[in-house]
Amino acid sequence: MEINADFSRRVAVHAARQPWVPSPMAGVERRMLDRIGDEVARATTIVRYAPGSRFSPHTHGGGEEFLVLDGVFQDEHGDYPAGSYVRNPPTSRHTPGSATGCVLFVKLWQFDPADRKEVKLNTAGMAWAAAACRPGVELLPLFGDDCEDVRLERWTPGAAITLDVPGGAELLVLDGGYEEGGETFEPLSWLRLPAGGVLQAKAGPGGCRLWIKTGRLLSIFGGAFVGERSAS
Repeated sequence: MEINADFSRRVAVHAARQPWVPSPMAGVERRMLDRIGDEVARATTIVRYAPGSRFSPHTHGGGEEFLVLDGVFQDEHGDYPAGSYVRNPPTSRHTPGSATGCVLFVKLWQFDPADRKEVKLNTAGMAWAAAACRPGVELLPLFGDDCEDVRLERWTPGAAITLDVPGGAELLVLDGGYEEGGETFEPLSWLRLPAGGVLQAKAGPGGCRLWIKTGRLLSIFGGAFVGERSAS
């Protein structure tokens, strides 16, 4: 399966307008943003767990990165309320579920196979800082290495946003909205810009809060997908 698999092109998906599609596990549904592969895939997805649902135990051969958008996600390692950001590196294993239900933004098979850095953050307790040389922008760093930078950003109402993205960029609206390329982006809207692009956007009248990744976007490490199945 291939969905938005051409990384040389701008892609916009307004996920809140899409229907939920059942996954192979009862009670777990998804909205696919991009995908290369079938049930084991390099994938970017919005995933919804119904109350009391649980996915089968699995190992993340290519790593897993997620942001809890609503509710409380759970596994044997802990509870992750809305605003939690987690990176489970390759070879990590868990049994995900949710007693109360939750919605996640999930990325799979996008890690270097040698990466073993685990990240677990509750952004509700973290401090924002003004972005240098970017008026109207505040940042909350989540993860960074030589290849990518992951963060939350807040844009003040009406802020004009210009950002060079030599390695490409992904943006997911969490609250508020913005305009870019003649489109209006609202909560759960996702934009992917190709390498060498420039983000030129204007925050909406209520401002905008969003998840952003810049840097290496197209990476399928380790050849064939082996040993990982999950709700995304």
